[in-house]
Amino acid sequence: MLKYANNIMDSQRYPSPNPAIDVFLITYLSDSYRVKAFLAVPKWEPGTENGKFPGFLYLRGGIKGVGMVRVGRIIQFASEGFVVLAPFYRGNCGGEGYDDFAGEDRIDAFEAFEILKEHPLVDRDNIHIFGFSRGGVMALITAIEKPDAKSIVTWGGVSSMFLTYEEREDLRRMMKRVIGGTPAKVPDRYSWRTPLEQIEKIKAPVLIIHGAQDKNVSVEHAYLLENKLKEHGKRYSKWIFEDYTHYFPPQVNRTVVQDLTLWMKNGGYYPET
Repeated sequence: MLKYANNIMDSQRYPSPNPAIDVFLITYLSDSYRVKAFLAVPKWEPGTENGKFPGFLYLRGGIKGVGMVRVGRIIQFASEGFVVLAPFYRGNCGGEGYDDFAGEDRIDAFEAFEILKEHPLVDRDNIHIFGFSRGGVMALITAIEKPDAKSIVTWGGVSSMFLTYEEREDLRRMMKRVIGGTPAKVPDRYSWRTPLEQIEKIKAPVLIIHGAQDKNVSVEHAYLLENKLKEHGKRYSKWIFEDYTHYFPPQVNRTVVQDLTLWMKNGGYYPET
């Protein structure tokens, strides 16, 4: 069993579709809950100056079975030279507790960030945070809590739970159940899940990636985040893809993965800009 941090309770090898990447299914303690996650580790020699890999915290979208972490997806990022840790969040795939939709389950992301720091092959001063869809708001919340993050990427990411409730009628029943009511009845609970008013606490550069035709998470989320970053003088990049929705075509997806990981490795700058 691979155990290098005190809160790792169990780890088992998991079938990897890439012979150059080791994959583990780990169980770690978050609050009092056992939470599941995938860990992907490249087999080749690390390329960083201190002989270690950068860390990559992958924060999934969706809730419960929708938007679950896929091994193929984390392999994409590990193949770019990162040790990738992807929590399932509490209450998923045999994990204890209940998925709280960017509520108390944020602790799962915070703990995963610390686990990456403790990995023997990870440069603890070079940890990046990535969030897709619902994971976008999780990434921002985590970056606020962990100001030593090296960079933050939000791809098709939620930035406001108020806006999500407004634009996703199909999610309203779930949001009322999980959050405890509507934005009108429990605005504090929606505010707590909306990190825009704490953007000044983020220290790292932010990359916003969004499809302009996105119907799952409207591009307005990207613009809300951009405006707050501007307001507080934060360094950010914005890549809006006019022709794409929430999910990009496979070839475009691969190219964007390569570009965003290059942006991360260059300290929040893309070499051609």
